[in-house]
Amino acid sequence: MSKQTIELVESKIIESLGNKFKLALYGHDNYKAALITHYIHSKKKALKKPAYEFLRDLLEGYMAEDEIDYIVSKGSIQELFPRTDIPFPGSPNPKFTFIDLFAGIGGFRMAMQNLQGQCVFTSEWDKEAQKTYQANYGEIPFGDITKEETKKWIPKSFDVLCAGFPCQAFSIAGKRGGFEDTRGTLFFEVAEIIKRHQPRAIFLENVKGLMNHDKGKTLSTILNVLRNDLNYYVPEPKIMNAKNFGVPQNRERIFIVGFRQDMKINSFEYPVPFEKKATFKNVKEKKVVPTRYYLSTQYMDTLRKHKARHEDKGNGFGYEIIPDDGIANAIVVGGMGRERNLVLDNRITDFNPQTKIKGEVNREGIRKMTPREWARLQGFHEDFVIPVADASAYKQFGNSVAVPAIEATAEKVIEKIQKYLK
Repeated sequence: MSKQTIELVESKIIESLGNKFKLALYGHDNYKAALITHYIHSKKKALKKPAYEFLRDLLEGYMAEDEIDYIVSKGSIQELFPRTDIPFPGSPNPKFTFIDLFAGIGGFRMAMQNLQGQCVFTSEWDKEAQKTYQANYGEIPFGDITKEETKKWIPKSFDVLCAGFPCQAFSIAGKRGGFEDTRGTLFFEVAEIIKRHQPRAIFLENVKGLMNHDKGKTLSTILNVLRNDLNYYVPEPKIMNAKNFGVPQNRERIFIVGFRQDMKINSFEYPVPFEKKATFKNVKEKKVVPTRYYLSTQYMDTLRKHKARHEDKGNGFGYEIIPDDGIANAIVVGGMGRERNLVLDNRITDFNPQTKIKGEVNREGIRKMTPREWARLQGFHEDFVIPVADASAYKQFGNSVAVPAIEATAEKVIEKIQKYLK
């Protein structure tokens, strides 16, 4: 098959996903595209037949029957998605397997692959996050994990379940606060997958506020389900701060780990903070930053007035400038997420506005951090591809886990289950 034909087929497949099946490559209901890319990378026998069935459907009308037979019979599906430039393809000799739920842009995956883990299933329904995930790992994540059509592609067995699930309130008034009481929440989806697949270990991450959410009832319910309904040994959760694990960001998150009871693991120690601490200068851009990241004089005036109003009320709200030898505040989406992490950078040489702004570009050297600086604050590798617009990139990194804190904890988890791994 000629190179031209392969390129034509690839473009037609992408086109047919949108036109013939009324599906996009990305989104909630993208399981066919996700399945094909998962098969390409995992080579799991269970995925081969459905992957080729979907492929045959996609190719009908675009290729001669004998060409389709050739592709399907020869197992040359890789020719149709010729990605040879995947930045983070995973270890060729994995030591364990894991699945990545509510995956975002793959912070958990980055950490687990650093420990020689192999990702065998991933799910994330945000389209822009799916694009970033595919650009870096070669796989399109499956979409809506609440749907059976998505869940059924999870492998029967794997070693570790990873999930940075969103926190939702449970309606548990007057109830036991068990498995059934979590229905309608995204934690229930995680619990149901654990119940079905019984992974050796689980690793969940959430916002610090989960600790005291609904006066502690939400966390109590989660732990009750994991410990009593699902029969896992779950040590007390711990608040972990990213700044203690090599990145200059004051980001506190709750980590919950657990181990299947039949392995008789009854102790666990979370990792201790690294001795060496990083500061913002460790992640600051080495080159002159584009003018569009510098704030306008009018915007700075608005921020100063906003901060002054809150200071008069005794509040500590408002913008903040992080010095080079300082630690960034937690990067978050919305609100004052970016304004709480402004920096001084006087290397600017072009004060001509690159975007439509009110006022002029400020002469004080005050700018926003760049998406790449946010990536570094979360511990992502320098080669991590950012294929989306800045607005989406800020959202994605702000929602991500801090890779080094996850990796340090995951290493302890893998040590505990090491003797059970094949």
